[in-house]
Amino acid sequence: MAQVSEPKLRDFHQAKWDEPLIFELHQPGERGVVVPKTEPEIEAEIGDGFTALPENMLRKKEPQLPEVSQARVLRHYLRLSQETLGSDFNVEIGQGTCTMKYIPKVNEFLVRNPKLTELHPYQDESTVQGMLAAIYHLDLAMREISGMDYFSFQPSGGTQALFAMASIVRAKHGATGEGEKRDEIITTMFSHPSQAATAVVKGYKIITLKPDEDGYPRLEDLKKVVSDRTAGFVVANPEDTGIYNPRIKEFTDIVHKAGGICYYDQANANGLLGITRAKEAGFDMCFFNLHKTFAAPHMCGGPATGALGVKDELKQFLPGPIVECDGEKYRLNHQLASSIGKVRSFHGVPQTVLRAYAWIRSLGAEGLKEVAKIAVLNNNYLYHKVKEIRGASAPYVNGGRLEQVRYSWEQMTEETGVTTEDVQRRMTDFGHHYWTSHHPYVVPQPFTLEPTESYSKEDLDEYIAALTQISKEAYEEPEKVQNAPYRSVIHKIEEEDFLDNPDKWAVTWRAFLKKHNWKEGKVKSE
Repeated sequence: MAQVSEPKLRDFHQAKWDEPLIFELHQPGERGVVVPKTEPEIEAEIGDGFTALPENMLRKKEPQLPEVSQARVLRHYLRLSQETLGSDFNVEIGQGTCTMKYIPKVNEFLVRNPKLTELHPYQDESTVQGMLAAIYHLDLAMREISGMDYFSFQPSGGTQALFAMASIVRAKHGATGEGEKRDEIITTMFSHPSQAATAVVKGYKIITLKPDEDGYPRLEDLKKVVSDRTAGFVVANPEDTGIYNPRIKEFTDIVHKAGGICYYDQANANGLLGITRAKEAGFDMCFFNLHKTFAAPHMCGGPATGALGVKDELKQFLPGPIVECDGEKYRLNHQLASSIGKVRSFHGVPQTVLRAYAWIRSLGAEGLKEVAKIAVLNNNYLYHKVKEIRGASAPYVNGGRLEQVRYSWEQMTEETGVTTEDVQRRMTDFGHHYWTSHHPYVVPQPFTLEPTESYSKEDLDEYIAALTQISKEAYEEPEKVQNAPYRSVIHKIEEEDFLDNPDKWAVTWRAFLKKHNWKEGKVKSE
């Protein structure tokens, strides 16, 4: 009979290469691949490839590009991969609100098929019927999951989908002549910051509902602020703390009675699939992040997809085109009457669409519901275990959490001086990622954990063991936690403004050259 081993802390040590930027590897004359010259007989037949181009498309001089050999490029990116934690490398439940789950590798092979990778967005519709069919049938699946009537997969993520929904709110009220009067968007304290931010970009004033002692937004507060100036109500449910508001239909009813539009942030729907839908909660629009709930990779911020669904009366405002079917052929409908216009070039990210479609088809309706059940089970197991750790707590409502929880080390910080940032760095010594929360911290000393359906009890126990060990260290030798990490790529980032200072950014080769001195073929910092 096999013995079940106790959860253990891994003897982990991250690789450290002190790897420079790819720009800094530039060596004049190096080449990755030397492209052969065109054979004379081919050039005689079709020309040199340049003379046929319009004059205004020809460069006046050759582009300046970093010159790096293929071997050095390969070493560079393989070394960086060894300095990175990720969902295929470690137990990634500490990414909180981002739904890091296992991505089926068969789907990765699927999207790398040349039949997809060699498609071009300007191809004639008749040549891309397969991809259009995948988009259309994913649309149908998302309609069933949400209760909405039409979907656009053009937004490249949740924030862009929220921006598109705020744009639709603006367009809808503009079409009824109420665009100027309705200038307020209502949201809640624990909803994602992008909800308020995108509405502000569209020119709206933001009214924020504060939580009660259990963390729920107050219905009475909504009644006080809703008016004929209300353009819309946007909320995440569960919110970023993991609390699910079971009275949400009462909120949407009040906003609708005042003439407002309700839209739903369902970036993380992991605990809701097959159990509850946006339609029955009274929402007019919603979005899902395919790169979260539906098992597509985040890819370091992109390419992703914020699948945007609307009820029938809002279809005409969707960013176009959308895919339709006449029973035989699939086509792109560019003729949406009052479209808000594109929010991303072309039709979004087809690879992400295909991954999500394959995932849904492989699971089926019952499989999707099982995803939600296991995600909630995993989260509640973790919830009860974390609350047993000395110094940890879960503020607000006792229970009622779905797919994640925003915890707090407030007690441990008061008793030991060890902060959540200290714990974050120490967790990397055990090979774990750990996320605190959005700033500003509305939960003191927060850490947000989300165990999806992908993780086993053993995975959760391993993560819990690391948190328990760090709590023990905090109370017995706090300096050890405060001086962490010891086995990671770097120790502490002393220059705190680096990521917040645009003067230090150089995300392109051209920007890099502008911000650094050029001398003798080398790039040197100023």
